[in-house]
Amino acid sequence: MNNFQALTLLIPTLFLMYSCTTETTPLNLNTENSTESSITLAATEAFSYQNYEQILSTYVDKNGKVNYKALKENRKKLDEFNASLATLSPDDFANWTEKEKIAFWINTYNSLTLLAIIENYPTKSIRDIPGVWTRLQFNVMGKEVTLDEIEHKILRVQFNEPRIHMGLVCASIGCPILLQEAYTGDKLGEQLDKQTRKFIAINDNFKIDKQDNKVYLSSIFKWFGEDFISQFKIQEKFTGNDKERAVLNFLSQYLDESEKEYLMNGKYQIKYLDYDWSLNDK
Repeated sequence: MNNFQALTLLIPTLFLMYSCTTETTPLNLNTENSTESSITLAATEAFSYQNYEQILSTYVDKNGKVNYKALKENRKKLDEFNASLATLSPDDFANWTEKEKIAFWINTYNSLTLLAIIENYPTKSIRDIPGVWTRLQFNVMGKEVTLDEIEHKILRVQFNEPRIHMGLVCASIGCPILLQEAYTGDKLGEQLDKQTRKFIAINDNFKIDKQDNKVYLSSIFKWFGEDFISQFKIQEKFTGNDKERAVLNFLSQYLDESEKEYLMNGKYQIKYLDYDWSLNDK
């Protein structure tokens, strides 16, 4: 038998062996959950917070103060991260979990705020930058957005998460502090709870005065109190209007039992603290 004849006999045999092998290999037909998980993992892994985290760990101290002067002089990683916001695919983003989306928009808001400051540094307050919230536009996922749109038309409208107000940092002393790490979907709840505790531990943001029967709240809770109603609305306890009762109900979960009981009894006046718009400069 010559080589050609041997080859013609071998090919059908190999084909049969291959067909049997493929037919007996099991296929995972129940892929709904695994596919969703793999898509989300692939999408979020493709987007990196590495540059942003390096910025936060390098130029932000434990009290949330930012070394804007040094950041302005070494802005490459900030520019690279903000450029990545523009190139993120909306289709990939759509596959992310809700917590991952919230984390992304908080990080985006805070990073673009850093950019707005260093573009106008030195400045004493973010309010000294004309149109900083309503006119300055930034490219995110191929579309131009303002800081106001991120906060008021995306985060506050598309998600039922009032704790965003403990994560968004408007570069002011009166804001919650800027974390030294990026928000992430898997740690979002823990991070926002930690931020809330830090925020209300400062007397300029929250204070209970039992002697004068007054409770002092940050103006943040006056401006955005309505965002707490859907989750924390309560009628029979606390004091004030619906927004104020909801805010106090929210805050009470972070207080010790004696303070919580005092708030729930409702025998006090609510006062709002002046907001400090000074730059959170280091």
